[in-house]
Amino acid sequence: MVLSSPLQSLDSALELHRKEVCLGIRIEKGKHSGEVIKSTCGRCKQSTRHQILSDVDFSGRDEAGDEFIFGWDDSYQIIQCQGCESIIFRKTHMNSEDIGYVPGKDGWEPEYLTREELYPNPEEDRVALSDDHLLPENLYRIYSETLGALNSGSPVLTGIGVRAIIETVCKDQKASGKNLNDQINDLVGQGVLTKEGADILHKLRVLGNAAAHEVKPHTNAQLGLAFDVVEHLLQGVYILPHHAKQRFK
Repeated sequence: MVLSSPLQSLDSALELHRKEVCLGIRIEKGKHSGEVIKSTCGRCKQSTRHQILSDVDFSGRDEAGDEFIFGWDDSYQIIQCQGCESIIFRKTHMNSEDIGYVPGKDGWEPEYLTREELYPNPEEDRVALSDDHLLPENLYRIYSETLGALNSGSPVLTGIGVRAIIETVCKDQKASGKNLNDQINDLVGQGVLTKEGADILHKLRVLGNAAAHEVKPHTNAQLGLAFDVVEHLLQGVYILPHHAKQRFK
């Protein structure tokens, strides 16, 4: 979808929901203007402070008498990076059915998940590793496909691809174990990974599981960092050892 401008996007959002006010949908304009939030900047290539320049919020509730059935909240924002001053269009979505779990005082506690979409996609211009041709054929294929999914703004496919890259590395390194958890740990015993590196890969394994089994999309910031990690893994296991062998014979 091509957006002609962020301002027109806000106007379109207002027009899209204007007729739905009578159905119990609430519209608020400028509720968050001036607030500073953290979001991924495509120019700075990292999470930075952004100021909300303009925003429109929509919320809806489905109820039957006194019984709550379903609720959702959408926010459309124009935000500006406080570092490079670039302008981004941001949309967030939350609903009462989309619940995740976070560590709490008494174990895992439920929390409503917020989905974020950014335009332009901060990951869309990401380029492949310069020496990706040194990767084994199967690994090169899944790496390239996952990079394509990341650049095209396909978060679920990217999450699945990140997990598949880790699985392919474990298979190529002949890691033993009945599941991916055990295989990652075996890489530590082989000296391929540090304990700290394995801990990070376990987090990516969980991310990939959520994408594959729950069709759960992750944020641009999460996926960008996850891809940084797998690229670091590929460089450490395949690319840098190849160059070291060539230059320090």
